[in-house]
Amino acid sequence: MTLSPEQFNKLVTKDEFNELKTEIKEMGANVKRILTGVDGIAKKHQTFEVELTANQAAHDRFEERIKVLEEK
Repeated sequence: MTLSPEQFNKLVTKDEFNELKTEIKEMGANVKRILTGVDGIAKKHQTFEVELTANQAAHDRFEERIKVLEEK
């Protein structure tokens, strides 16, 4: 099967292929760093929600104690 000049020009060279492989590896490393950052933010958000709930429960307990003291 013979290639037309247009088809031949679309073929990738070994150097171009190796360059593309390197770029893809670098992109993979960048994506990994981004995902690690997102995981860290998600963990902090989850911890914040737990602390917020605990603080709200403590404030509710304090409010009930204050109401009892006000009645006396």
